[in-house]
Amino acid sequence: MSAAIIIPARHASTRLPGKPLLTETGKPLIQHTYEQAMKSKRASRVVVATDDARIKAAVEGFGGVVMMTRGDHETGSARVAEAAGAMDAEIIVNLQGDEPEIDPAHIDRVIDLAAKHDAFAATLVCAFPQDARSGHGSPDDASAVKAILGQRLEDDAFEVRYFTRHICAYPRSPDGAIDHPEKYFLHLGIYAFARKKLLAFAQMPAGVLERAEQLEQLRIMEAGGRIVAGRVTAATPGIDTRGDYDAFVRRQAAQR
Repeated sequence: MSAAIIIPARHASTRLPGKPLLTETGKPLIQHTYEQAMKSKRASRVVVATDDARIKAAVEGFGGVVMMTRGDHETGSARVAEAAGAMDAEIIVNLQGDEPEIDPAHIDRVIDLAAKHDAFAATLVCAFPQDARSGHGSPDDASAVKAILGQRLEDDAFEVRYFTRHICAYPRSPDGAIDHPEKYFLHLGIYAFARKKLLAFAQMPAGVLERAEQLEQLRIMEAGGRIVAGRVTAATPGIDTRGDYDAFVRRQAAQR
C-alpha cells in the first residue's frame, strides 16, 4: 500500500512561538523532522502542511515539499486531513513537526500496523522508564499521555482501550505512589490512517471525552473506532519547551 507522511506545522506555538523555524543547530527544526521522515523505507512522499508563509519559505529553502492549508484549523490532524485530500496515497502518516529525532523505523512500524489491521488508526506506545517515579515525564505527569492497552493482536501490538492524562490504573497504595512506572504505557504522538478514515475523522465533531481530556484521539473512540498501538522500546524526545530545544541543540553539538 502506498504511504505518505504529512508534517503539520504552525508558527504560533503557545509554549514556544516560532518553534518550526528555530535554527540554533544550523537548520530549522522542521528540517530535522523532515530529514528523519525522508529516511522511512515505507513512505514514498513527505510533505509539510502549513498556513504560514515563513514556514513555506523555510521548507522550500532546504528543498522540501510544502502544501499551503487554511489558517483556521484547530488541530494538526485537521490540517493533515486537508493536505491528504489532495493526495492519492492509501495510508497517511501524521507526524508532528517537533519530532526532530524520530526513529524512521518507528514511522515504518506504524505504517505496517495500519496496512495490516482493520482499525481506524494505528499509533505507537512505549513503557515508562523504571526510574520515572514522579514529576515531568512520569506517569503522573498530565502532559505524558497514557495508553490503556487491551487485547494483544500480535507480538507487541495491541488494541487500545483508552487514552488519558491521568494515572490509570490508579495505584491504590496508602500514599498513591507509583511503584512500577514501567507498567504504564506512554503514547507517542504519531498516527497512521487509511486516507478515507482520516478524511472521515476530520468531519467528526469533538465528543465529551475529547473536550475533557483535550486528546483528539478520543474522538475516534467515542465514535466506536478502533485504534491499534505498536509497542516500541523507547520514545524519542519531542520539542515542547525552550528547555527541550536547548537539550536538543546540545545533543546535536555532541554529535559533530
